[in-house]
Amino acid sequence: MTENETELETQIAEWRSYMLRRRAVASADVDELEDHLRERVADLTETGLHPDEAFLIAVKRMGRMDELSREFAREHSDRLWKQLVLTDEDAPAEAERRRGLLVMVVCAALGVLAVKLPALFGFGFDESAEFYGRNIGLLILAPLTVYFAWRRKVGRGTAIALLGLFALGAVGANAYRLDDDSQSIVLSAIHLPLALWLVVGVAYAEGDWRSSRRRMDFIRFSGEWFIYMVLIALGGGVLTGITIGTFSAIGIDAETFISEWLIPCGVAAAVIVAAWLVEAKQSVIENMAPVLTRVFTPLFAVTLVAVLVAIAVTTNAIDVERDMLILFDLLLVVVLALVLYSISARDPGAPPRIFDWMQLALVVSALLIDVLVLIAILGRITEFGFTPNKTAALGENLILFVNLAWTAWLYWGIVKGRKRFALLERWQTDYVPVYAAWAWIVVLVFPPVFAFA
Repeated sequence: MTENETELETQIAEWRSYMLRRRAVASADVDELEDHLRERVADLTETGLHPDEAFLIAVKRMGRMDELSREFAREHSDRLWKQLVLTDEDAPAEAERRRGLLVMVVCAALGVLAVKLPALFGFGFDESAEFYGRNIGLLILAPLTVYFAWRRKVGRGTAIALLGLFALGAVGANAYRLDDDSQSIVLSAIHLPLALWLVVGVAYAEGDWRSSRRRMDFIRFSGEWFIYMVLIALGGGVLTGITIGTFSAIGIDAETFISEWLIPCGVAAAVIVAAWLVEAKQSVIENMAPVLTRVFTPLFAVTLVAVLVAIAVTTNAIDVERDMLILFDLLLVVVLALVLYSISARDPGAPPRIFDWMQLALVVSALLIDVLVLIAILGRITEFGFTPNKTAALGENLILFVNLAWTAWLYWGIVKGRKRFALLERWQTDYVPVYAAWAWIVVLVFPPVFAFA
């Protein structure tokens, strides 16, 4: 047994002793928790973390399931802090960190190359907006998939499946002859990145996409990745402003450099860098999404109730133009995300609190708005017939309606003490493939069905 393995076994033994000493759970329950803890540690060490880091992060996540584990994590958090800020003297772990950094740099370079390579074939950013609209999801998410496939060391079968799905996406984006004003071009540009993002999830999960836990991990990663992307974007905005001002001071117009190089290359690289940051510092960032959920849940709940009241008072119908439908669907997705990140950080054994009632109110309000949107869409379809935009909106809002309706039912059972939070988490993770299937249908099936309109 290596020194790292010995140290890990010592830490697990200390944790086990702590749990049994407090007599909060039976010995058999501790055995089950220990198996779960070891599984978590193994997953985290495979991403390149030192066993000490992996153990403490795993215990912290276990704290969501057990109050004693949370206390243990708090009491031993000083070790985690040292692991994060001090140089690790363990050579294999340091080599693994350097390897992870190298993989990130290489994949970020691939991302930059992917967005600039089409220019060699005459597809510049200014002249080929349609090409980039169709293919931007392919260009920036393929390197991210390579990053996770490389880091996770996925098997040959998984690698072939990932390559096949991206090839299918390329066919769906480019094989159909569509006019510049075709609705299908816009629908493909919106839905293909969503479909491919879930392909990234397959690489993230090492091909084990059937695992509910793996799906939840990817959902958690997605939120944390988005937070980092926003932070990087804010920094990029500052950099862009400084660049414009600096070059203007010396009489040089930097617009071409910014539009052709700085922004597209920066975005492509940031996609990979954000993923690397989440992987490298997940012990720090993992709490950000739940904290933001606590802040924004009451704000969104008040906003949705205000919208419903305004509709009732003014009797104004919801605008079903494409931009408005996208806005409403985005709002409903945000509501589901708030629910997801809330339950991912919640102790399943804790009794219902006022925040749970607030989440239920948020879900019910979103469900009512979705019903109003569906009524408006059906009214327009009855009057003007089916179009690609209206059909896509109808399908998406029906999918969201089913998700929100069952979520509301499960949440009602939870706050009344009749159902467990695990059922809600399982429902959300099991529903993810429905979104993926619909996105692929819009990309691949809609153009020929609607005569490439």
